[in-house]
Amino acid sequence: MRPEDLDVALRPRSSWEAMELGTALLRRHAGAIWRPWLLATLPVLALLNALAWWTDLFWLAAVLLWWLKPAFDRIPLYVLSRGVFGTSPTTAQVLRAQWRFGRGALAGYLLWRRFSLARSLLMPVDMLEGTAAAQRRARRRVVGGPAYAQGALLTWTCWLFEFALTLGVLAAVFIAIPADLLPDSVRSFWRVVLAGPPPWMELGMNVAGWLAMSLVGPFYVAAGFGLYLNRRTETEAWDVELAFRRLRERLHARAAAPLLVVLACAWLLPAPAQAQAQAQAQAGAPAPTQVADDADAPATLAQVFGPDLAEDASFRKAAQRAYDDPLFGGERTVVRWKRKPTPARDLPEIEGPDLSGLAALLSLVAEWGLWVLAAVALLALVVTAPRWLPWLQGTGRRAPATAPPVQRAPLPLPEALPDDIASAARRLWQQGRHRDALSLLYRGSVEAMAHEAGIELPPGATEAQCLCASRRLPADAARELFAQVVRTWQYAAYAGRLPKDTEFEAMLDASHAQWGWGR
Repeated sequence: MRPEDLDVALRPRSSWEAMELGTALLRRHAGAIWRPWLLATLPVLALLNALAWWTDLFWLAAVLLWWLKPAFDRIPLYVLSRGVFGTSPTTAQVLRAQWRFGRGALAGYLLWRRFSLARSLLMPVDMLEGTAAAQRRARRRVVGGPAYAQGALLTWTCWLFEFALTLGVLAAVFIAIPADLLPDSVRSFWRVVLAGPPPWMELGMNVAGWLAMSLVGPFYVAAGFGLYLNRRTETEAWDVELAFRRLRERLHARAAAPLLVVLACAWLLPAPAQAQAQAQAQAGAPAPTQVADDADAPATLAQVFGPDLAEDASFRKAAQRAYDDPLFGGERTVVRWKRKPTPARDLPEIEGPDLSGLAALLSLVAEWGLWVLAAVALLALVVTAPRWLPWLQGTGRRAPATAPPVQRAPLPLPEALPDDIASAARRLWQQGRHRDALSLLYRGSVEAMAHEAGIELPPGATEAQCLCASRRLPADAARELFAQVVRTWQYAAYAGRLPKDTEFEAMLDASHAQWGWGR
């Protein structure tokens, strides 16, 4: 893999920022993802619901569509794995690639890994890296690492989003029902659902679930792909590698000038030296050969995620050397507490029925029964705490806490505006007090706007209230100028974005001419 070809800024990120990176990649390649997604999932949805209509098992169609989600998740993963290098495959290329992309790892994600909580984080390991099965297990442990909890939380959150969107699509039907008929319609709907919904209603529920899955599924895969990129950046130090490569390029650029001087000197050799070289060539002396120094060139693959990656013998040997490196994997000792085995006692053998299974069942029931009783007792203590807790404290009522005396202090009066606001604001701006200059310009504009509009603003009026009050100004130019002053002040006060000197001067001159300051 060539980290220098990545079309994203490589740096260590938090897990949440890495998820946002994945969703940003999804937004960049949204069309290339959702077009093949719809073309691939719509026929499957139609086929499953047609079979369900024929067998009257619509719930089975919904379950199968949900179960096949890992197969559909390969579509956004394929596009993002190419898009992160600046290329966007076409819809036909994405659909053709699904016959072979990740085919070896798909069976695991449709069977025993279907309920993996960090599926979006670990799928790129199995479908993009092309390593052997034993190495994939080690890679999943390394890539998962501290990001496994965030990957599980991502799975749970996206599932809740799908559930909420499905309910939202179903509840949107009731928006068109008049408010007077809504209670009866809801009761009728629940009676129909409990008694057995008709086929058209079950078909609508399946379509609603497909819509929610089509909307949330690509975001789920993209966020997991962002986590995967971030974990590889952390474990393989891609950002450090790129920094060293940039340093090497700068060093090579600096060394190019002396090399050119040497080549020019060699070209301008005197004639005797050239004649000697020709004589040696005619005498059969071996001419020196120029060997390209490729020792420091990085090892590359012909294709980053091509289908033949898993069959590359040299790649497998290099990967095996990396896994054998003690700095990469190695062994560690894990200490766990285990129950000490009970020594067997020599007891006389007694013939009889084997009741070990019954004894184990009774012990399990007794153990869980004790836990249930403990939970019930704890719940009873919490519920009845208002009755017995005051008795334990020795009094039935707690003395009311005396409130501290209220300290009254007069509010500071706002500073009075100068007579010539424009000159004062310009002087503050030239002194480097840009925020004070904008504050003075804003306060003066608010007072002039209120005076010209003939209104009285409440104390502590916000910028939004001032903008609403400025609508009463008779001239359009005055309203636009006041809105510009308010926006400039908000950018400076809340975002730290100051205008340029020319912009401030132009706004100050316009305010001076509009409000008549200094007249």
